[in-house]
Amino acid sequence: MMPRFPSVLAVLIYCLALVAARAVEPVIPDTITFERDIPYADAGGARMQLNLARPKNASGPLPVVLCIHGGGFRAGNREGYNSLCLTLAQRGFAAVTISYRLAPTHLFPAAIHDTKAAVRWIRANATKYGLNPDRVGVTGSSAGGHLAQFLGVTAGVKEFEGMDNPGFSSAVTCVVNVYGPSDFTQSYGKSVDAHVVLPLWLGGDVTTARAKHIQSSPLNWVTPNAAPSLIIHGTEDKYVAYEQGVWMRDRLTACGVPVELLTVEGAGHGFKGADAEKAEKALITYFEQRLKK
Repeated sequence: MMPRFPSVLAVLIYCLALVAARAVEPVIPDTITFERDIPYADAGGARMQLNLARPKNASGPLPVVLCIHGGGFRAGNREGYNSLCLTLAQRGFAAVTISYRLAPTHLFPAAIHDTKAAVRWIRANATKYGLNPDRVGVTGSSAGGHLAQFLGVTAGVKEFEGMDNPGFSSAVTCVVNVYGPSDFTQSYGKSVDAHVVLPLWLGGDVTTARAKHIQSSPLNWVTPNAAPSLIIHGTEDKYVAYEQGVWMRDRLTACGVPVELLTVEGAGHGFKGADAEKAEKALITYFEQRLKK
């Protein structure tokens, strides 16, 4: 009876590969200060933390980019954005990557409260860390792209604000949404894992928890006051359909909000190679235009 052995071995090899991948740490340039594990919120007893990268010897307060990891609202971690934070710091930004509460232990809107708390932490600690509270951009990919876009369209909406640092605004200056969904009611049947991911985060599927699907969709919160946005999306995305980015662009445009859609032809979910380079270049250029000029 040998049939199960190869599968067990494959799982073991895969797990070892994951451990090795996580052990690889980005090299911290001598010109950058990189601080880890800074507490930013006490969310229902869960201590949320962030990593912060800043250029050394910067003159004047720094524009800030908040990075929000993906993972289907139920996985992922902030360390995945360490490299981008270091790259942004080398370009004259302060960059923050955060952890947030995950499903199924924590349902919507816990993650929303956490991301808003992170923006308020930036403003509350601007003087301490040399940050510019008036120039705060946000980015994320997949679920992180959704959370970034949600920040951009719900500034001041009381039900989403949470409790930490309540005296500060959670509004953001601009958004770069990398293949994040905009309308969860239209995800089923067009995403290979929506039927698994969304019920875990929203407490039911679109038939049993339709109100939550509507409430959690950024498309439904767009107003003329929404933050300017760059949306980056691949045409062959099987997890978040390309049309989700088109809908968000069209809704923002209809409300008079500056928006760009960068279409990556033939790209799927999780850019690689030249597609990843193209997306990162566009992201950096956008933040330089929106946060520095």
